[in-house]
Parts: sequence; C-alpha cells; structure tokens
Amino acid sequence: MDYPLETNFPETPVKNKKIKLYTILVVLFLVVFGLGFFTGRGQIKLQNGKIEITKGDQPATSADYSLLWDALNILNNKYVDRPLDQQELMYGAVAGLIQAARDPYTVFFDPKEAKSFAEELKGSFDGIGAEIGIKDEQLVIIAPLDDTPAQRANLRAGDAIIAINDEGTVGMTTDQAVSKIRGKAGSQVILTIIHKGETKSEEIKITRAKIVINSVKFSSKEISGQKIAVIKINRFGDDTKGLLDHDIDQAVSGDYAGLILDLRNNPGGYLETAVTTASNWVDDGWVVLKEVAFNNAEKIYKAEGVPRLKGMKTVVLINVGSASASEIVAGALQDYKLATLVGEKTFGKGSVQELENLRDDSQLKITVAKWFTPKGRGIDKTGLEPDVLVELTADDAQNKRDPQMDKALELLK
Repeated sequence: MDYPLETNFPETPVKNKKIKLYTILVVLFLVVFGLGFFTGRGQIKLQNGKIEITKGDQPATSADYSLLWDALNILNNKYVDRPLDQQELMYGAVAGLIQAARDPYTVFFDPKEAKSFAEELKGSFDGIGAEIGIKDEQLVIIAPLDDTPAQRANLRAGDAIIAINDEGTVGMTTDQAVSKIRGKAGSQVILTIIHKGETKSEEIKITRAKIVINSVKFSSKEISGQKIAVIKINRFGDDTKGLLDHDIDQAVSGDYAGLILDLRNNPGGYLETAVTTASNWVDDGWVVLKEVAFNNAEKIYKAEGVPRLKGMKTVVLINVGSASASEIVAGALQDYKLATLVGEKTFGKGSVQELENLRDDSQLKITVAKWFTPKGRGIDKTGLEPDVLVELTADDAQNKRDPQMDKALELLK
C-alpha cells in the first residue's frame, strides 16, 4: 500500500482540486495500499457506465498516439479470450502510460485504489505494517512500523524484497508490489528478503493484521539525574498537530533538561504538518523549505507562530526510514543549527507530488517539483547526513539495544 505520507490533501478526496503530496517515495504502509492521466480531448469517455473510445484531438506532443488506438482495435478484433473488459483495458493503458515516465512517485489510482489510498492515510488498515518503496531500482523496506507484523518478523529499513509469494520483484512497480502484498487481516504473505548488509536471502512468512498508526507518542527518559522528553512522530498525519501540541505542553511545563525528536522510520506525511512541526523551533517568518517546479517557479513555505521549543536543547534521531516530510523538519532544524541530528543518513525523498482527481473517481499522483532546505540543499536521492553518525545494527535490534538513543541522551546531559 502506498503511503503518501507526503501528503497535503484532505481526509476525503475533494473533486476538482489539486492536492500537494509530500510522501515518501511511493511508500507503502504494507498492507499494503497500492497505489494516469491521459490528456487530449474526447479520447476516453465514460458513457452510462460503459467505455466509449474516440480518437478526438491528439495531445500536444511529437508522439503519434494513433498507435494506441491501432493496438486497441487489433486487440478487440483478434484477441482469443472473450470478453475483454474495456474498463480494465483503459485503466491498464493509463497506468502503463504513467509508468513509462519512470518515476516511482508518479502513479495512477483506479477508483478502488484511490479509495484505499484515502482510507489508509487515516492511519488504520489491514497489512503487515511496513512502508516499501523503490531505491536504486530495487524494491526495499523503507521502514517497519512499531509493534506490527513486519517488525515482529524482523524486517528492517533497507532490506531488499527479492520476491513476493515466490514471484520475483525485478521490474515490479510499487503499485504491482502493493497489490501482491495487500490482503485481509489473518491471511499470509511470503516475502523473500535480503537484509541490508547481508548477501543471503531469507523467506519470511508474515500474517497480515489490522494496523493502527498512532502518529505521536510521548515518553521521558533520565540521565545523570536529568529528565529528557522524548517525542516520537511516526507520520505527519491530520491528527499530528493536536497530539504534538499536547506533548509540547508537557515538555515545556515539565522539568525537562532537553528533548529528543525521534523521526526514525517516519516516511512522511502532510506538508502543512511538517511546516507547523518545524515552526515549534524555527522563528516566525523564517523559511522552512522551498519548492522549485519544472519551469523554475518557486514557492516558499515559512514558519508561523511562536517557536515554543526554541532554546530547548534538542536532538533529532534519523535513519534510512526517515523520508520526505521527516527530512523537511530535520533539514530545517539542521540548517538553522536548532538541533543535532543523530543516527544514519535519511532516505532522500526530495520531490513534490500533486494529487489530481480524474473522472470516475480515479486519481493521478504526479511529481511536479523538487524541494530544498532553507539553505538550498537538495536531498533527493542523497538524503540528509547526520551530525553524529551512529549505526543501529541487526544485532542491536534483535537484542533491543538502541545506541542512537543512548548517544542522544549523552549529548543532552
């Protein structure tokens, strides 16, 4: 399941509105929810629930789109197995068109997928509880979520998914992977995994379950007699701001010597939530990020309100599962030296998507811009480097050690 956790669209789709997405790579909250748009007038229409295909005007392009109609006519006239589902042919053609852009974040949702996409962004769905995406042309685990089947199966950020139910993933798109990993709670899926840093593959059978994501969690730790507040943000959802405001009340009113913002395995979320989160440290009116579109048009997002946590010593924990909106927050705090970043290099999701509502409730998620940190750093495919590099090994995870958290506490003594 794709988790645009990058997102900036309302809880339910709004027709005829463009919606910005800041998700992490076509991230899937593996349950997974899966994730075109065909320009030109009069080419594919819905008439009384049936497909009406007319050539109409071709889009403004040097390509000859009559080839599409020729292929469709031959298929309809000669294909042996009947009947052909014209609706599915249309969706397949559009999906193939979008896939040819070779951008893992530009994807087509048919009406069923669009509905699942919206529902799962609310933070509750059936699946294994992991985000997946494509990195260096390989299907990978972006992050397993806490207390989920994926985490209990020892899936880790950076693990390569070699096969799904014995079907190889070479050339498989994220939406194709989504459809194969998705399933009802109680059903099983078999993933063939090569753990990050290893060479041997391992088959892992995982039972899907109902996944509920709590976007923010507050806790406290103590070191050298001092209390340290810990705020973990799992995703930047529509409930995050309210929960975060409550936890910040605790942090500023309590006797805390410092704060740890844990963004590990957070694949992204709503843009506005990322900006309001950063605004708790960044001064009002200061730049949080900058977008640059294909025509070099720029859009600036600035902090708003009183920075309630400015002056509180802060450490931000990051890893390869930190992406998109997480990188926006971490990048801004690092640029302004408002926090120390501890952990491992982040994922590197520095592109911007818009969600377009199409006819018949289909949707297109399309990359429209790149984003940059306040100092102009581009992180797409490169990620953010931590100020203090601390790796968390497989042995650490298996034995429930957390050297990254330990280092954060040490820095806040």
